[in-house]
Amino acid sequence: MNSDLVLRAMLIGVGATATMDIWALFLKRIFAIPSLDYALVGRWLLHIGHGRIAHENITKAASISGEAVIGWGAHYAIGIAFAALLLALGGAGWAQHPTPLLALTIGLLTVVFPFFIMQPAFGFGIAASRTPKPAISRQRSLMAHFSFGVGLYLSALLLASISA
Repeated sequence: MNSDLVLRAMLIGVGATATMDIWALFLKRIFAIPSLDYALVGRWLLHIGHGRIAHENITKAASISGEAVIGWGAHYAIGIAFAALLLALGGAGWAQHPTPLLALTIGLLTVVFPFFIMQPAFGFGIAASRTPKPAISRQRSLMAHFSFGVGLYLSALLLASISA
C-alpha cells in the first residue's frame, strides 16, 4: 500500500470510528442505551499479555492500569486497519470516487470480530448468546458496525472531495 493510501486509511479509519462513537453517544444521550466500555477492550488486551485470553466475565476480571487508554487506542487502530482493508479491496479508484456499497459491506462484515472473537473472549458467548438479551445485543452490534460502514463511506467521500 503506497503512502497516499496509508494516509487515506488513517484518515478514513479515524473518521469512521468517530462516526461509530458519535452514533453510540447519540443512543446514550437520547435513548439511554449504553455502549461498550472500551476500557474492557483494553483490559482484555492487557490480560492477553499476561497469558489470559478468555474470561468468565471480563467485567469481573481485575482491572489493569491504563486499560482505558489501551482500549480506546485499540478501537481506533482497529478502525484504521479496517479502512486499510477497504482501500486494499477498493483500490485508489475507489478512494478517489467512493461508493457506499463496499464501505457498508465492510462495515457490516466487521461485526464478525465482536461476535466470534471478542464477545466469546469477554465471557458474553458467541454473538452475545450469554448476555441477558442476546437479540438486543446483536442488534446493537449490527447497528454500531453499520454506522462504522456509513462512517467509512462519508469519510472517504469527504477526503475525496477535499483532495480532488
